[in-house]
Amino acid sequence: MSQFCLFPPRCMHGAMGDSAGLQFVSSYAFEAMQKVDVVRLAALSDPELRLLLPCLVRMALCAPADQSQSWAQDKKLILRLLSGVEAVNSIVALLSVDFHALEQDARKEQQLRHKAGGSNAESILVSQLQHGLTLEFEHSDPLRRLRLTLSELLAIMNKVADSNGEFFLKSSELFESPVYLEEVADVLCILQAELPSLLPIVDVAEALLHVRNGDWFLCLLVANVPDSFNEVCRGLIKNGERQDEESVGGRRRTEALRQLCQMNPSQALNIRAMVVEECHLPGLGVALTLDYKPDAADEAVSPLVSYVSGLLLGTNSKVRTWFSMFIRNGQQRKRESSSVLWQMRRQLLLELVAILPRSRSTHVPNNGDMEEEGGSGYSGLREEHVVKASALLRLYCALMGIAGLRPTDEEAEQLLQLMTSRPPATPAGVRFVSLSFCKLLAFPTLVSTPEQEQLMVMWLSWMIKEEEYFESAAGVSASFGEMLLLVAMYFHSNQLSSIIELVCSTLGMKIAIKPSSLSKMKTIFTQEIFTEQVVTAHAVRVAVTNNLSANITGFLPIHCIYQLLRSRAFTKHKVSIKDWIYRQLCETTTPIHTQLIPLIDAYINSILTPASKANPEATNQPITEQEILNVFQSSAGQADGSRAGRQRYSITTQLLILYYILSYEENLLASTKQLALMQKKPKSYSAALMDQIPIKYLVTQAQGLQQELGGLHSALLRLLATNYPHLCLVEDWVCAEEVTGTLPLLRKMMLPSNTCRYTQRQLHQAFQKLPSGSPRLMRILEHLTLLSPGDLIPYAEALTASTALLLEPAVPRRILQTVNKLWMGLNTVMPRRLWVMTVNALQPSAKLLRQQRYTQNDLMVDPLIVLRCDQRVYRFLLIQKMSSAGSPDSAAVQILLEVCLPTSEEQQLGATTDSLLRSIRGPVPGKPKQGSLGPTAKGGVEAAEPEGGLLSDLREVQCLICCLLHQMFIADPNIAKLVHFQGYPQALLPLTVAGIPSIHICLDFIPELLAQPQLEKQIFAIQLLSYLCTQYALPKSLSVARLAISVMGTLLTVLTRAKRFLFFMPTLPCLVAFCQAFPPLYDDVAALLVQVGQVCSSDVATKARDIDPFIARLQYLKEKPLEAEVSGGHPCKLTLPQKTAEELGGADPDVQLCYCIEATFMDIISCTLHGL
Repeated sequence: MSQFCLFPPRCMHGAMGDSAGLQFVSSYAFEAMQKVDVVRLAALSDPELRLLLPCLVRMALCAPADQSQSWAQDKKLILRLLSGVEAVNSIVALLSVDFHALEQDARKEQQLRHKAGGSNAESILVSQLQHGLTLEFEHSDPLRRLRLTLSELLAIMNKVADSNGEFFLKSSELFESPVYLEEVADVLCILQAELPSLLPIVDVAEALLHVRNGDWFLCLLVANVPDSFNEVCRGLIKNGERQDEESVGGRRRTEALRQLCQMNPSQALNIRAMVVEECHLPGLGVALTLDYKPDAADEAVSPLVSYVSGLLLGTNSKVRTWFSMFIRNGQQRKRESSSVLWQMRRQLLLELVAILPRSRSTHVPNNGDMEEEGGSGYSGLREEHVVKASALLRLYCALMGIAGLRPTDEEAEQLLQLMTSRPPATPAGVRFVSLSFCKLLAFPTLVSTPEQEQLMVMWLSWMIKEEEYFESAAGVSASFGEMLLLVAMYFHSNQLSSIIELVCSTLGMKIAIKPSSLSKMKTIFTQEIFTEQVVTAHAVRVAVTNNLSANITGFLPIHCIYQLLRSRAFTKHKVSIKDWIYRQLCETTTPIHTQLIPLIDAYINSILTPASKANPEATNQPITEQEILNVFQSSAGQADGSRAGRQRYSITTQLLILYYILSYEENLLASTKQLALMQKKPKSYSAALMDQIPIKYLVTQAQGLQQELGGLHSALLRLLATNYPHLCLVEDWVCAEEVTGTLPLLRKMMLPSNTCRYTQRQLHQAFQKLPSGSPRLMRILEHLTLLSPGDLIPYAEALTASTALLLEPAVPRRILQTVNKLWMGLNTVMPRRLWVMTVNALQPSAKLLRQQRYTQNDLMVDPLIVLRCDQRVYRFLLIQKMSSAGSPDSAAVQILLEVCLPTSEEQQLGATTDSLLRSIRGPVPGKPKQGSLGPTAKGGVEAAEPEGGLLSDLREVQCLICCLLHQMFIADPNIAKLVHFQGYPQALLPLTVAGIPSIHICLDFIPELLAQPQLEKQIFAIQLLSYLCTQYALPKSLSVARLAISVMGTLLTVLTRAKRFLFFMPTLPCLVAFCQAFPPLYDDVAALLVQVGQVCSSDVATKARDIDPFIARLQYLKEKPLEAEVSGGHPCKLTLPQKTAEELGGADPDVQLCYCIEATFMDIISCTLHGL
């Protein structure tokens, strides 16, 4: 490269001492270099331009990548700018060297040093030096200058690499001579630019930290390669110390980076972010914040407060620990003005003092009614300073509580002055007072002298006095008065941990506060400011929070009342709190406040449990029934159900009152024993009150508001399951899904808003015109099906009052089904009231004439009232829901089973109870024929199917009742056992065995039933077993059947002649079913029949009757049953001599029994041959 000496030289150097006196690149010059702004470069002074010559000369001489005309013009301007500068020629000479050869020699020297273990005894780049390094540099040509500088730089870089992070300061004559600093800087910049692979700029920057004037060289190097700014800064930060002020190297690194950011201030915040990201050099982050001068200053919070608060109060625990260590370590050293930590503390103190009121006696009252307090020693805080003051308070709390800052006397004094100043009555002012109060609690050591303690007491008294005014003037619901009251209550109950938790939550940070440090504050509060009696009296006078919800944050009156309830302060001082709690419950809305449910629980406990055993009357008063009724007076399910009335109290209030009542009753029941010992009987709420509360409607409403009600819905379900289990039936919830699910919602959307709305009177009139007015009634009912269950409530009385009219003949089935559907919908929102209305409407005519009206309490005492209704109801679907409303006991089952028996009219039409069994498995071969000897036989099996077949009303009711009994038996198998021990008509056995799938559980207790002494129960057990064996031919059935045959044989030997007839006449036909289900039992059954026949024949042996041939026939049938087949070869055509009913009825009982035995034998043979 040719020499560049076309311009006359001009002097361009200044006197430079150490780094502190050297001229650094200005931010203006650096920005011009970054943007290659030639106009700005031309405006630079000669000393400023001298620092940028290496880059400008290379820019002017090297072939550019940009071939545009604009760059050509800029290049001419740069050449003109460089003309006449003497130093340009030396830089051009440096650029003329063969850098490839220089790089080869440098790499050889690196290898040689690596082999020699870092010794610099030999050097390829530099031959033996005759003089010192500075003189050699002065007398050398450009190539040798490059070699000298490169050799020295590589030596430093190698030493840095081998130092393992330990800092050292390399004494280098070349980098310290003030005369040649500029020339060495030129050589350094050219070397790095021409040999970037040998001299990475980050490594060079790291090496320069270890020489004197290193920060100046570093700034020049980066200024001449402006694109490397972020790379160099990130590298220096990555290699930096975690705590920069702990070592000389850390302080030098911080200073160098600080100089770099002063050169490029636009990147200062990005460099600060790198510091936080790497958790290195905390002092640098603070220093950059102190140096930062924003274009538009934020008057609210300064950059320093924002930065330090973000570090200590942020969510990153690693950053918080790192910066806290910086604070703690910084305090251990002596106070130094050059320390970044003390610079930060000084700046924070200046900001604090700046916002303090100028005069201690210039407090201006907030309104004219307030008395002048100029001489009180307090000062007013200006409104524009309140937010900044709050931020400073939180920052000092974080510094002292998290980082362990120990304030100086000056800092503590100024902090106390700020904390005890009086802000204006604004939301920000309320927040400032709360923070100041919590800071006093967190750091009571700030108050050290009697004067300061008196100042604090006066300020607390001012807080108590001005609390109501602040709350009204600031327009906030959560003021500092509640916090004062709450802290006073905590101090009285010695709940210091709760005070610490309150302070931490208000300040928004976790601070380690020793409970012992609160002793002084406790004394002041409990003895000077708030006695317990003052606390309770003041708490009752505190206004309730309007529209209390979870959206209202902070400490509210409800928190104070809750703590006082827990400490039993109201009962101790005989202060009534019932009215306040009732008013607060009436002033609630969604989303529900989290403190409401604990408040109710604490209130209930204070009602039932005395504060002390010595004074059992020291309890709070419960909410009166009239007050409860006022809440539900116009709620759903009441008289008019109007929309306007429902809005008087919110659904939240009604749900909370319902929770109170149910929880009160549950706790009262649980505390019965303890209350009896104390001879105390709290009053329970009447059943009449509970009848007027729409419990199911409210719980249904709560189900749709679960997200807004928190845990209230689940708590109500738990209480309902305990107090009202009949409202928690699974079937009801399933039906509710059908009523409130997606399809009903879509149907309701189809309902036009301007549709015809029918009144209750129109519905009642349509019912009166049945059956001729069926079409109009159907239109009204179809419209009602599109309404929601809540909207159906006004029509409930008209629907139930006209239910008896539906029992008349010729009423269309569709109307019955629609009414049933509406009834089920109403049952999801008002079940108890609906049950009472329906029962009263369906009473038999005799009771209606007496005008007997039942209540909900009557149904609870005697659930069977539900089933003592008009008998015509039993052929309609509605009975199924009503029957489930009663308790599932055996009496209800007996009544339901009786419903399944056909009426006299249905018997005339041929209806039987065994048609269901016959339709499932065909004819029963062992069933006695019409007119047989069994005294309990009712109708013939082979009779014709009744009119209507399987679609008759009787059949439908039988199926529904069987399904209901099946569910009841599964839910409680003991009901099945109890019902069968009580027994029921034998005519129902075919129905129950075929229609109730769970009837097989009877096999478990039939042996126990056979062991009963009553003959009727033994007969019923054998008859039931005969049907079970046919329905369930299982090994277990076989074993029970064997037992039954054995029992029959045993009873034969012990029964008297009269009882033998009563027992065997109905049970002998059952042996046919045993043999049909289990052929292996044939021998046992035949032996039993022969034995019974022998006993009977012996009793009539003295009489003139042909009994011996009868016994011979039985023995023959037992031994050779198949030979009894008739000659026609039809095994089912066996015949016996027919006896008329008159002959049998007048015959001897033993003779009748003999003929029954023979008939049983022939039935067994017929069934056997039929099976073959």
